[in-house]
Amino acid sequence: MQLIIAEKPSLGRAIAAALPDSFRREEGAMVGDTITVSWCFGHLLEQAAPEEYEARFKQWRLDHLPILPTRWQLTPRAQAKQQLALLKKLIRRAEAVIHAGDPDREGQLLVQETIEYLGWQGPVKRLLISDMNPPAVRRAWQSLQDNARFQRLYQAALARARADWLFGINLTRAWTLTGQQAGVDGVLSIGRVQTPLLGLIVRRDRLIENFEPVDFYPLWADFNLPGGALRGWWQPGEQHRLDDQRRLLDPAAAHALAEQLPGSRAEVSEVEEKAQRQGPPLPYSLSTLQIDAARRFKMPAQRVLDTAQRLYERHRLITYPRSDCRYLPRDYLKGVAETLTGACRGSERLSSWLSGADTSRRSRAFNDERVGAHHAIAPTGRTAGALSQDEQQVFELVTRNVLAQFYPPFEYRDSRVTLSACSERFIAKGRRIAAPGWRVLFNTPEENPLPAVTKGETGEVVDCAVENRQTRPPEAFNDASLINAMTHVARYVEDARVRATLRETDGLGTEATRAGMIETLLSRHYIVRRSGSIHATRRGRGLIDALPEGLSGPERTALWEQRLAAVRDSDASMEDFVRDMTTELKRLIPTADVERLKAAMRDAGGEQAPPSERDQKGRRGSAGRPRRRSGSTSGSRRKKSK
Repeated sequence: MQLIIAEKPSLGRAIAAALPDSFRREEGAMVGDTITVSWCFGHLLEQAAPEEYEARFKQWRLDHLPILPTRWQLTPRAQAKQQLALLKKLIRRAEAVIHAGDPDREGQLLVQETIEYLGWQGPVKRLLISDMNPPAVRRAWQSLQDNARFQRLYQAALARARADWLFGINLTRAWTLTGQQAGVDGVLSIGRVQTPLLGLIVRRDRLIENFEPVDFYPLWADFNLPGGALRGWWQPGEQHRLDDQRRLLDPAAAHALAEQLPGSRAEVSEVEEKAQRQGPPLPYSLSTLQIDAARRFKMPAQRVLDTAQRLYERHRLITYPRSDCRYLPRDYLKGVAETLTGACRGSERLSSWLSGADTSRRSRAFNDERVGAHHAIAPTGRTAGALSQDEQQVFELVTRNVLAQFYPPFEYRDSRVTLSACSERFIAKGRRIAAPGWRVLFNTPEENPLPAVTKGETGEVVDCAVENRQTRPPEAFNDASLINAMTHVARYVEDARVRATLRETDGLGTEATRAGMIETLLSRHYIVRRSGSIHATRRGRGLIDALPEGLSGPERTALWEQRLAAVRDSDASMEDFVRDMTTELKRLIPTADVERLKAAMRDAGGEQAPPSERDQKGRRGSAGRPRRRSGSTSGSRRKKSK
């Protein structure tokens, strides 16, 4: 009997539905004549708690830290024991085992660790599925690979899990116990992703609060020329007081010129026109889908992920959603007309978009060399039944971005006219749309064409005005901008060398974890959502202010990802990575300082946690959060933090 172990029940059932064996449904498995398909429910196992290594670690004490396992242990999750028992029974009868985890680092880990935990000693094959439609599953079944090829991916995932445990357990205990002595209730959790993410939010809030607006004074002039009328903006020279964006800071200079301009002679000194062609945006990765859905529908990132997961698992309308790739394999083009027809059937909007698509077109999105373990999110070709509003909106976004690949480019002409008046230079810019192309699927492009003027043409200034404007602070983070910041975390690093390194990594967190990290910070009362914006609470600010800068900045976690990529792709050692992190932990734990934390919490400012949550914090102490005791160094068991 061949035993296939899928990452989740929906994938297991999709595999059984596509294979030629005759399957019957049993508890926890689909059983065929020669193949049995069973599954995990995500991680069936978790890293053992500290007290499972030594009973004394059940009590939280500073003198226990750092806790460093010498022989790592996994323990079954409470709700997974029955499924593990079934898998153990099935694997004893198996002649071959096939790993069908999702095609990513975490998918590799959670099925492989289960297979190893159950004691299987034989070879393992790998079934890679990113599309649960039967034809795609059958193609994957014909292309089984040796799971040994993915051993380095497994090692990278295991290194990440162990480092997260070490980092979360030790630093959370260190800061929580210090917090008790400083008068701070509850757990102060520290994690390799959540803490730098909180740091981004705190720093953005402070930047907004401390922002000092500066007045600047743009001057426009309306020109009447033989070819037509246009408005140009003054370009003050270096002799004037300008900021780093060349905005004029001296109102007197602007008003002095404005007095001279009306009725003065003007001449066109230069005319530039440039034809532009712009291809369609690429299909979505998870992060770009979350960003667009947040911007268009005010949908929190976690809700986008949950919705996309339902479209993938329950409805089978889209391919694997937790993808960090924006390219599609050329194989997707086989039968693409039928795929898109099926996806658009039953939707008036999608059908109208499909009518303008030419499936013989080939965009840059179809590039096998840019596709890794995943490809971009795309419709599978199934026709949607009844969908919720969220599901319909997300499905239309995914389908639209793939349909756009079969539309012509957006074509336009940019114009720039330079004029002189009163010996000063003015610039007018315009755009004329030649062909909207794919833009008709997104919005109607705006057009502001300039009149057809020629170099040397003369006219006069008929009106002008000086505007009094102020520089504005950056906007507070929302779900869209925060996911974008996590994806492009290098923007927030000052060191040029580190910034260059970080651009090569995946950013802060992964496609699958970013939304969850935002929700984690919300649940731990470090941040709040207010009118769509995300702000740090007093608790979150105080923690960031008290931590060493190296713990709250984005550099560490991104460099971790680079180290993990080296474990995955080269001969870098998982053991070396964990050992280096252990050395760093020993340096960081003593930085938990009572007086510094007291001062930081006192001076933090910022939002309060929602009243209903704050009021319950005392009652939660008996359910596992350490209550504050003066000088206490103990507390109850907590899970690790990311």
